[in-house]
Amino acid sequence: MLFLLLLAAVFALPSGAFAQDMKQADKHFNNFEFPLALEAYKKVLESGEPSLTVVQRIADSYRIMNNSREAEFWYAQAVSFPDSDLANIFLYAESAKRNGNYLKAKQLFEEYGRKVPTQASMALRMAASCDTALAWMQGPTPIALQKNSTINSDGADFSPIKIKEGLLFASDRLTGTRNEEAKRYGWTGNGYVQMYFAKALTDTSWSAPAPLPNSINTAYHNGPAAFLEQDHVLYFTRTHMVKSRVGKVNADPTNWFKGATGGGRINRLGLYTAERKGEKWGDVKPFKYNNTEEYSIGHPAVTKDGKFLYFASDMPGGLGETDIYYCQRQPDGSWGQPVNAGKVVNTAGRESFPSIGEDGVLYFSSDGHMGLGGLDIFKAVGPVTAWTKVANLKYPINTSQDDFGILMDKTGKNGLLSSGRDNEFDDIFTFKETKIPCTLTGRTVERLPIAGTSRRKEVAIDRVLLQLFEEGSDVPLETHSDKNGNFAFVVKAGTNYTIRGSKPKYLTQTVSMTPDCRFNTDSVKVEMIFNRDTPNKPIVLDNIYYDLDKADITPQAAVELDKLVQTLKDNPKIRIELSSHTDSRQTNRYNEMLSQLRAQSAVDYIISKGIDRDRMEAKGYGETKLINKCKDGVSCSEDQHQENRRTEFKILK
Repeated sequence: MLFLLLLAAVFALPSGAFAQDMKQADKHFNNFEFPLALEAYKKVLESGEPSLTVVQRIADSYRIMNNSREAEFWYAQAVSFPDSDLANIFLYAESAKRNGNYLKAKQLFEEYGRKVPTQASMALRMAASCDTALAWMQGPTPIALQKNSTINSDGADFSPIKIKEGLLFASDRLTGTRNEEAKRYGWTGNGYVQMYFAKALTDTSWSAPAPLPNSINTAYHNGPAAFLEQDHVLYFTRTHMVKSRVGKVNADPTNWFKGATGGGRINRLGLYTAERKGEKWGDVKPFKYNNTEEYSIGHPAVTKDGKFLYFASDMPGGLGETDIYYCQRQPDGSWGQPVNAGKVVNTAGRESFPSIGEDGVLYFSSDGHMGLGGLDIFKAVGPVTAWTKVANLKYPINTSQDDFGILMDKTGKNGLLSSGRDNEFDDIFTFKETKIPCTLTGRTVERLPIAGTSRRKEVAIDRVLLQLFEEGSDVPLETHSDKNGNFAFVVKAGTNYTIRGSKPKYLTQTVSMTPDCRFNTDSVKVEMIFNRDTPNKPIVLDNIYYDLDKADITPQAAVELDKLVQTLKDNPKIRIELSSHTDSRQTNRYNEMLSQLRAQSAVDYIISKGIDRDRMEAKGYGETKLINKCKDGVSCSEDQHQENRRTEFKILK
């Protein structure tokens, strides 16, 4: 991730009232009072010709306040100045991407890479991420989201966690709280972050939220949090204002913004615990590894068994601006030293807002991994101490704006998340997997030999009874194939189905499948091939090949034999002979032995799949049943010899 500092003024400040207005605007800006700074800079802008200094500060203020719509507009103005810093092209591109303006963002990232060769590799990756984002949005995962009006406010509401009685979450709302107008937070113009509780009405609805008591909510920022049900302990984030030092500092980790302060005081996060006894919260204790004079620790997440505690931190030795760390519970109940989650999880950017889903998976947000823009939600794959990869949850879980603070249920498909997708304020959304309906179209056929050749033709079978079984249901939907063998069912994406086809004088067939429909206009095609149940009539198994002079079952042959296994399961009363044939090369005795070994290998494989040995006989015919002219002494192509090296089965009774 590219580290970008706020740009210094490049023009000398004018004198008089104009200079006084500029001085006041800069004071607000350097004190992180960005709403007030915007008012002041726009006043300066109205009183004279636009300057890069003022336009730059307006653009930076909107970016820091997470208002990418305004930031994109103002960075577009900033880059038009001839002496604008090239970093503004990158910031312009980032703002465009956060607004979903991917084509413009891609163009700007490529321009930045050309003009700043040292950053070309990074810029090209960012440009490529715009193409990826467009592809994900054009093929969304089947998820439906809904904003909960009871929980959300006109401020930022985020990072929900469940307890037995309801929902805890963080919010910087002003209305109906102790956050009076006089106590606005200068950075955002809203209230200070506090923890709230909303009593559960149903699994997906809650009563109006109320703030937690003063033991949790101090007069400054408190939250987000995690709750360990078995110990009745709340792990929560608390912000401290400390004296800043010269150089790069994390000016406000509630926003995880890295900038230059020029002195004054800054915010740092610490972790705390509180015990819940009945309706009361108390015994607040600091986390043993807090060090707010030097760095931040916040955004806790704890595993259900209480053995691992995760958090985000910018402590020294990390891989990026903020990393995910974890501590392991020791035998005496204390927490071991913080361990960096490593380069699979962490990047040079920001990793934050970890959570442990009810499915036991680690989820977190990042702007360093490939994403749609801003913070995206990812899940870590692999054991706790050795993650193998991370996976982006894609659209619509993620958007071009910040998406974070996810609460996942045990299925790994439904839950709650916080997102800034609708406006500059974050809201809590309910998300749920949807079963998109689409059409399954199928055809029932049999393959008949073409006289004088080894080829076969497909012939439609009509009036086949098709039964569609949805996983978990024993009551099927039924239809019949038409005169052309065609049939159709309405199915739902992501659902497991079994199709059973039957008709007198044919062997019953079943096919299992899970439709991967992204839109209700999609269709899924299935072909069902039927064999007649005529005894002693050989049926060739396609694609059963063996390595030269060997009888081992290849992976390709196993796929075809699995189909025969299914046929035997679907028709439990039949008994078969499974036969193997060779070409005419080698001696008769050798070919007979080799074919018998191959037939027996096939039978043994089928037995290993649960079919009774008494239902099968293995028979090797060697070169005694050639189907073409390629006998000893006749010159033939390899393809012609291959026709004779076949595996068949026939019904014995």
